[in-house]
Amino acid sequence: MTPALVIFDCDGVLVDSEAIANRIMAESITATGIPITYEECRARFVGGTLQRVMNTVEEWLGRPLPPGWKAEFEARRNEAFRRELKPVPGVEAAIEAIKGKDIRICVASSGSPDKMDLTLSLTGLKDHFDGRIFSAASVAESKPAPDLFLYAAAQMGHLPENCTVVEDSLLGVTAGVAAGMRVLAYAAGNDPDALKAAGGQPFMDMEELPERLGLGTRAELAG
Repeated sequence: MTPALVIFDCDGVLVDSEAIANRIMAESITATGIPITYEECRARFVGGTLQRVMNTVEEWLGRPLPPGWKAEFEARRNEAFRRELKPVPGVEAAIEAIKGKDIRICVASSGSPDKMDLTLSLTGLKDHFDGRIFSAASVAESKPAPDLFLYAAAQMGHLPENCTVVEDSLLGVTAGVAAGMRVLAYAAGNDPDALKAAGGQPFMDMEELPERLGLGTRAELAG
């Protein structure tokens, strides 16, 4: 069960950004004249690209978003990240345990390269992945298509069947399964039944991750 490569999603898996980003997103969409709650925003958009969000909102509006909407949203979101963003609890210890077993790791996210550079830098996680950070901007189709995970695996020199994906969204789980990879679904704050139905293997605590990867029990890893 131990993989050769662990592919991490970024938002909601490495950095605890989903609550922050979706709060600002709900406010920004509502300001266009389409009321949407934080809960609705999170349920509909988590795991997708910002362009996917913009395309959906423009369909709702029946017209293009106002000029500067994207830049204003990103500026407000990034400022909130600088004030509030933290790593997902337990993820840094999990990363250290994985690296301690000489298993390779990388990031594959729907987020833009600039966004990941900011969030991983703010949380002190970037050095774990520097040079091994892959964005949906590099592939033809974003999640739920498998393109991004297949691209990351190829760039890292590993076959899909030797990779495990760590995801938290339905779009991401679907993409990982479509790529032919095992998917561990971090379900804190998400619906574990829905993630399981999509083909993921749900877990609730990031401290469980090394054991789920077959690296040993918590007691063995601690000792």
